[in-house]
Amino acid sequence: MRALILLFTATLLAGCAGSKPDDAPETVGQVDLKRYQGTWYEQARLPMFFQRNCVRSEAHYELQQDGRVAVTNRCETGDGEWEQAVGEAVPQAPGRTDRLWVRFDNWFSNLFPGLTKGHYWILYLDEAYSVALVGSPDRDYLWLLSRDQEIDASMRDRLLAQARQRGYDTSELIWRGESS
Repeated sequence: MRALILLFTATLLAGCAGSKPDDAPETVGQVDLKRYQGTWYEQARLPMFFQRNCVRSEAHYELQQDGRVAVTNRCETGDGEWEQAVGEAVPQAPGRTDRLWVRFDNWFSNLFPGLTKGHYWILYLDEAYSVALVGSPDRDYLWLLSRDQEIDASMRDRLLAQARQRGYDTSELIWRGESS
């Protein structure tokens, strides 16, 4: 079952790896990846197959000496089990730290590394590096992230406004504690 989930994850990421649309959303510019590293809690996401059973998700990022970012995504399912995926993120262009490629370590991505990388565009990041909006340029994927497990209504509204301003449909968002 785990191998099947990883296969679907890799297949889905391959779909994210397409070229940038002409009307792609703006990203934040330079991101200090040292400040960005650490734990981020998913507050909301657009529906996606590989997170269909997740009710709580979190991501752990650790900047490596070579500039790559080690990625560990964890997801708590509705039955209380935790699933984990490990990978890495690298800038899509040298020196451009707000647009990353993410690739997870599994047998499919090891066989087809060019097909299994997904866009990780940082669309909004507050000055304190405490909340972020991350998505794909085609607007199919979106995550509202924070350093805290819960956010207040005003922060939630600010993130929603940022997402809408960049052209994302927020009506389908799945919020922390809900499953797809």
